[in-house]
Amino acid sequence: MIPGVPGESQVYLNGEFLRVDEAKVSVLDRGFIFGDGIYEVVPVYQGNAFRMAEHLDRLDRSLAALRIAQPFDRSGWIDLIQQLLDRSNLETCIVYLQVTRGVAKRDHQFPSPAVPPTVFGMISAWSPPAAAQRAQGLSAISIPDERWLHCEIKSVSLLGNVLAKQQAVDAHVDEVLQFRDGYLTEGSSTNIWVVSGGKLLAPPKNNLILEGIRYGLMGELAAETGIPFEARRISQQEVEQADELMLSSATKEVLAIVSLDGKPVGTGKPGPVFEQLRAGYDARIAAL
Repeated sequence: MIPGVPGESQVYLNGEFLRVDEAKVSVLDRGFIFGDGIYEVVPVYQGNAFRMAEHLDRLDRSLAALRIAQPFDRSGWIDLIQQLLDRSNLETCIVYLQVTRGVAKRDHQFPSPAVPPTVFGMISAWSPPAAAQRAQGLSAISIPDERWLHCEIKSVSLLGNVLAKQQAVDAHVDEVLQFRDGYLTEGSSTNIWVVSGGKLLAPPKNNLILEGIRYGLMGELAAETGIPFEARRISQQEVEQADELMLSSATKEVLAIVSLDGKPVGTGKPGPVFEQLRAGYDARIAAL
């Protein structure tokens, strides 16, 4: 029994659909031994996957970065996701996909010859952020970014993110804002957005952040609503003096951060730029 996970839930593992309590992976799988794999998380609203093409594009990039063979073409991934959804009987949920380098003798170098990748997929029940949370906003603390230098890869090697998230839990806040050499990178599992003087700012796309699928979407929404947008390095001082702060992710959608390090951000309430972007986000979901 896994607490919080119904044993009868259906998962996909290497060509089979199984109950989650029957699915087994070798102890020599490189994902288990080394964290040698990638993953993707796709939100689904009323049976419709949101930004699925962009999620699958990022999955392709992550596999290529780790030089793991692509197990499916695009239509194969779409078919797998649909089969998982059909078996789940859930309409609003999260699709989790994971690919590791496969099972091999424990050795740091890639197996030679290559072995078949391990492919796993599951559906998890999920509720979008409640109206009260959207209206109230979130709290955060600042911490140094001590992770590795390939954060652009959506790797299952997430120990740095796990430790960062636990710092938020220990501090009784919702998220951390990470800074490397005095400049903003991202949250533990979110992209971070800064509003200063009516302009929306984001850290640049590089190896220091994971380019969230909402990163591109937020830029689109800013353009549609006439909000100036700039991707550039953002100092910790700028963040501390911001008019508004926001985070975005597949499961958090877009939420305002109203408290940082125990101090109010701006007015201490979700601001007007957030409200505009949030309305645009909701419209995209409604149009699915």
